[in-house]
Amino acid sequence: MLLHGIFPPITTPFYPDGNVYFKKLESNVERYSRTPIAGMVVLGSTGEAIMLSDQERRDVLKTARSAAAPHKVLIAGTGSESAIETLRLTEYAAELGYDAALVRTPHYYKKQMQPANILAFYRTVADRSALPVLIYNVPPFTGYDMPAELVIELAEHSNIIGIKESSGDVEKARRIVESTRHIKRTATVTETFDAVTPRMLATASTTSGVDGGELVPVGVLSGDPTPKPSSAAVSVVGKMKTRQKEVGFQVLVGAAQKLHPSLDAGAVGAILAFACPAPTACYEIYAAWKEADAELAALKQTRIVEVAQRVGAELGIPGLKYAMDLNGYFGGPSRLPLLPLTGEVKAEIERLFADIRN
Repeated sequence: MLLHGIFPPITTPFYPDGNVYFKKLESNVERYSRTPIAGMVVLGSTGEAIMLSDQERRDVLKTARSAAAPHKVLIAGTGSESAIETLRLTEYAAELGYDAALVRTPHYYKKQMQPANILAFYRTVADRSALPVLIYNVPPFTGYDMPAELVIELAEHSNIIGIKESSGDVEKARRIVESTRHIKRTATVTETFDAVTPRMLATASTTSGVDGGELVPVGVLSGDPTPKPSSAAVSVVGKMKTRQKEVGFQVLVGAAQKLHPSLDAGAVGAILAFACPAPTACYEIYAAWKEADAELAALKQTRIVEVAQRVGAELGIPGLKYAMDLNGYFGGPSRLPLLPLTGEVKAEIERLFADIRN
């Protein structure tokens, strides 16, 4: 599966009394679906997943899935402290039609989180998961920084397709990229090299009248019954034309203020909390880099460094939610123990976001 591009880890909206505001969740997802992002992460750290009950997590996954545009990749945050709970939520996400599972490192029993524990946890989850697995390393929240050596070893597992590396260490990301270059896999993509997932293929086959959803080589449709075994060959499902693209172990990063250098280091995209209020500003950096316009990418990066550091890294979810309110999304309150912002901090965010609109 192709995971290139920008993915906001969407927030979970709440009413003032703390209940989940599902209508606003739907509205946010529909709005994100109209932006150039590659997809969305539901129940990531920015989604306050740790604050939700088991039933609320399931309800949030279901609501977001139903509201998302069919061409956006959907990643479910399913990580829990135990492998069995992680697998239960992953199975539910698979039933809903999510495309991949983002599994954070277990961390509560830190002294026992030795290499053998981490390797056993991820291998067990990946062996049994109905979805491809993304490792999620987020030491600012967990207090546990997964060593690069473990990531490199786990990258060999066929169902572990990448990592969200949120340590902010660009050199660590570079090392993971360089040490996993030998891993070669293929992913189905569109003619223009956008991601295609099994859910998208199923939708294309059922909505366009193609029996069974099989890939049909274009040569067959034009009278040539012999398919050409080339990655450039175009196949068709319904009205969707697809081809195969070689991908390796995919590294996505989590620090918007370091997006450009991370892409230069070999990252293929990012899951960025800052993309919740500013998806287009983040995408512009990626797009300029993709077009090999280093000067423009650096300019776009410089534009967001201060605000991404202050609002995303320092003020966190309450700051991001207020910025969303400024930019046409619904942010609203967070759950305790996260506190509302003061008027002074709100004014600071308004100043920082004065020229960042979406």
